[in-house]
Formats: sequence, structure tokens, C-alpha cells
Amino acid sequence: MNRGTRIRELAWRKSSYSTENAEECVEVALDVLATVPVRDSKRPHGPHLTLPAPAWTTFIDAVKGRTLRG
Repeated sequence: MNRGTRIRELAWRKSSYSTENAEECVEVALDVLATVPVRDSKRPHGPHLTLPAPAWTTFIDAVKGRTLRG
């Protein structure tokens, strides 16, 4: 992420599997160079994680069942 980019200014989105009133959701901000910021939707001004893009892709693939366990 560019050091000049403020976390709160990013375009955050919830999963398409979330409902409007879902209480346990994470939000991600995409289109950030080489990283994926992740935050708790209930605490948008609270702490967040910033993951390397490849780690986020691996996580999503595992959640979707695309990763085989060795």
C-alpha cells in the first residue's frame, strides 16, 4: 500500500455471502498494490490487517476448497 494512502479512505467491501445485517463479517479493500487490507465490519475505525496479496489468494482458495492438503 502506498504510504500516502489512508486506510479509512479505501473502498471497502463485504463478502457477497454477507447479508446487509450480518454481524460477523470482514471487509477487504482491493486494488491496493501488492497488499490486501482486512478489517472487522463492526469496527471500521478499529485495527486492521494488511496481508500480502499472495497470502490472501491462498486463504481464499483454501476457504473455497481449492487447496489440497498434503
